[in-house]
Amino acid sequence: MKLVQSRSNPQLKALLRLASSSRERRSSGTTLLEGERLIRAYADSGGTAEALLAAESALARREIAALFEAAPAKSRLVIADRLSAQISELVSNSGITAVVRVPTPGPAPAADAHRLLLENVQDPGNLGSILRSAVAAGIGHVFLSHGSVFAWSPKVVRAGMGAHFFLSIFENADLAEAVRGFSGCVAAMDAGAPNSLYDLDLQGPVAWLFGNEGAGLTDAAMRIAHRRVRIPMPGPAESLNVAAAAAICLFEQVRQRQ
Repeated sequence: MKLVQSRSNPQLKALLRLASSSRERRSSGTTLLEGERLIRAYADSGGTAEALLAAESALARREIAALFEAAPAKSRLVIADRLSAQISELVSNSGITAVVRVPTPGPAPAADAHRLLLENVQDPGNLGSILRSAVAAGIGHVFLSHGSVFAWSPKVVRAGMGAHFFLSIFENADLAEAVRGFSGCVAAMDAGAPNSLYDLDLQGPVAWLFGNEGAGLTDAAMRIAHRRVRIPMPGPAESLNVAAAAAICLFEQVRQRQ
């Protein structure tokens, strides 16, 4: 087990680039998992980390030391405490971080499989929350258009709280292609739509279509929808946060199907 005592350590420098650069994460196909919960979830899903990093003092905690030893990993680095403040982007509050390879999504969903289509969703917290709701509602496939935030960025992964490991996430997807051959209803959320979500029959397969936080869905995305619906809002709010809207829609579907 290696103790890293210098910021100039080549492995550490490579990891710092990974922590600070979305381009580096995309090009390398790797990302960071911060904290015990995410690392345990990843290990439980059968994943093997490229590297595990722990702050020296964190290993004094029994649960961190046990996880650091037991979680499958190709390499393990212990970071000297005097470096911790300088590399806070790598050492989380719990003192342990994993570098993992971004999973390749599974095969395309069956024609009758529920799915989530996201166009230009750019806020990491919103995307992570949407992924959590998708898993909770039993959705297994998520398609992200070009222009959406990287689903495996550390901020999205933190917000997802382990949801990523239960989903097939297709990035840079052609949303029209994602519903080619789909046997159900493509439902687009549109605040100006005349029809209410609660009048929509959600008993069959549904592909939910949500747009950018500020601009909503483009005309091109709207053209692939079979139905445009809105969430009734009797209060004075102009709109709902996209993550909140997604949760409402997904659990209305759950309610109807039960």
